[in-house]
Amino acid sequence: MQRSQAAQENIEGVYIISVAARILEMHPQTLRKYERVGLVRPSRTVGMLRLYSEEDVARLRLIKHLVGDLGLNLAGVQLALGLFNRLVQMKARVRTLKGDELKHSLSGSIDDMLELLHARLR
Repeated sequence: MQRSQAAQENIEGVYIISVAARILEMHPQTLRKYERVGLVRPSRTVGMLRLYSEEDVARLRLIKHLVGDLGLNLAGVQLALGLFNRLVQMKARVRTLKGDELKHSLSGSIDDMLELLHARLR
């Protein structure tokens, strides 16, 4: 019997913490720490096992880069991820807008990001 495409997508790319840690070449305790501070939110099974999706793994790769290669601490990572998420949202919104509406939206988004930076720099 062949599974449906949707069922396969729900199953593929879901890893327990030990497998995710191995994929990322990180210690499982580091993954738990990142979850505790809110950098990643893996789903949970009924038995409370953490399940990391492909998206979680990609986010953790970015976090690993920010910490390991760029030397950011966890507060810096939170700030960078907040700005990254805001930029992704802004990019999606820009695709749907034109003219003055686009200018107004971009201006507001830039102001929001600057406020986020300003609030964090105080």
